[in-house]
Amino acid sequence: MASGDFCLPGEGMEILQQVCSKQLPPCNLNEEDLLHNPYFGKLLLSLSQHVDESGLSLTLAKEQAQAQKEVRLHRTAWLRSEILQRVIQELLVDYYVKTQDTNLIPEDKKFHETLEQRLLVTELTRLLGPSQEGEMPSLLGLEKADLLELMPPSEDFVWMRARLQLEVEEQLKKKCFTLLCYHDPSSDTDSETLKAAKMWKLAEVLVSEKQQCQDTKSQQKERMVLLEKQIATFSQVLLRCLALLHRLLQEHRLKTQSELDRINAQYLEIKCSAMVLKLRMEELKILSDTYTAEKVEVHRLIRDRLEGAIRLQEQDMEKSQQVLNTYEVLGEEFDRLVKEYTQLKQATENKCWALQEFNKAYH
Repeated sequence: MASGDFCLPGEGMEILQQVCSKQLPPCNLNEEDLLHNPYFGKLLLSLSQHVDESGLSLTLAKEQAQAQKEVRLHRTAWLRSEILQRVIQELLVDYYVKTQDTNLIPEDKKFHETLEQRLLVTELTRLLGPSQEGEMPSLLGLEKADLLELMPPSEDFVWMRARLQLEVEEQLKKKCFTLLCYHDPSSDTDSETLKAAKMWKLAEVLVSEKQQCQDTKSQQKERMVLLEKQIATFSQVLLRCLALLHRLLQEHRLKTQSELDRINAQYLEIKCSAMVLKLRMEELKILSDTYTAEKVEVHRLIRDRLEGAIRLQEQDMEKSQQVLNTYEVLGEEFDRLVKEYTQLKQATENKCWALQEFNKAYH
């Protein structure tokens, strides 16, 4: 089917360009490509109804959103337990640091020892895992019952847990205030009440800033796509301009070459005439420096005489030519008479020479 059988309207072209830039970013197509391939543009429009802005199908996008929601829930639960675990570990570390510097009161010592004992037993119990029949015996033959015997007394555990809540809250409050001061250094001099009030809004501020960052990144991505399109468009325009300049240069050169050649010929002709005149002037200058007026007059007289002699010779030659032409009219008879005359003249000359020789010999 020919590509000219289907044509996208102007509004459809704009929609398709927006689809290519947002939903199908790998399709870096310009208006010229879409005009030359209208059915491909129609296919992209149909495809855009089944995909989202990330390029995934609507079904996969829905499943991905659900999976991301579940991941966020699991990650939140894990972060809570991880934060609590790290805070408790920091409490124990601070306790051991303090024991090296100062002597603690018995209640603090009992609290930290009970906490540490409870953590160790719980961790070891978790490492042993649930006991099942047919499994290999655990390390050192320990069972959960053996570890549970090492648990602190229940009264100490209840007392430790009540205090632990206060200690954890205090530790978390310090960390929150540290985070607040890092985010807003001007809050360092505020009171605890004002810091607590700011902390309630810190989460919203961080979410807002995060969203602003994401929006900025999205805008930057769109601008990068637009920049790449503009670079491609500018490159094509530049190539077309270069081709147009080349064609104009060729046409202008061919059109003006004949006129330029004519002007150059006139210039060379005028220059040659000027050189001839200059040579003639130099010749006249040399002659004027070489010959005086008297010599020039004598030469003129000699030239007149020579020209007169030449004219007389030319007249004689013309007369002889006329006589010769008259004789040539006689034809072959004249040639025979000339030959006889020549023979008679030679014979006469020979006899005259013989007579002269004879007279010389006689005398």
